[in-house]
Amino acid sequence: MLAMIEKELLAHKETINRTIEVMIPQIEEASQMVITTLQKGNKILLCGNGGSASDAQHISAELTGRYKTERKGLAGIALTTDTSALTAIANDYGYHRIFDRQVEALAREGDLLIGISTSGNSANVLSALEVAKELGCKTIGFSGRSGGAMSEVCDINLIIPSNDTPRIQEMHILIGHIVCQAVDDAF
Repeated sequence: MLAMIEKELLAHKETINRTIEVMIPQIEEASQMVITTLQKGNKILLCGNGGSASDAQHISAELTGRYKTERKGLAGIALTTDTSALTAIANDYGYHRIFDRQVEALAREGDLLIGISTSGNSANVLSALEVAKELGCKTIGFSGRSGGAMSEVCDINLIIPSNDTPRIQEMHILIGHIVCQAVDDAF
């Protein structure tokens, strides 16, 4: 078991090192987009499936509550939390529409949608990003592997340099925390 634990920690460390080598400017740009959106009084919407849904909720909670420092609550909305909306939309329109219908209802020009998908190819996340763009929203992707189709739809696609889903998810929440620290610093 000790060998497995060491192997997992080393794989995490390797992914962090690769992320540091290639992603700092993109993380800074994404952080500034989030800050600018919030400073203008607009909101951040987030979506993803499975573990990425949890990340969307986590980041949203850090915005509306606080990350580390006391500041006013900021508009962060996870589109993954309203079970009545999710199940009604899935029942009436199909699972691939669960996020885009909410974006259509809640997003306004100047808002920002963060779509989270380890593959970058989740159909419902892609559809939400497309609708957000049509409404005049900025879009940020949190992905991995090759970046998938999200690279074509996002203003910035933060592609974790890994093919391992757990490592990608670990970096997504780390980057989410970095963005939240930048927000705390700005407010």
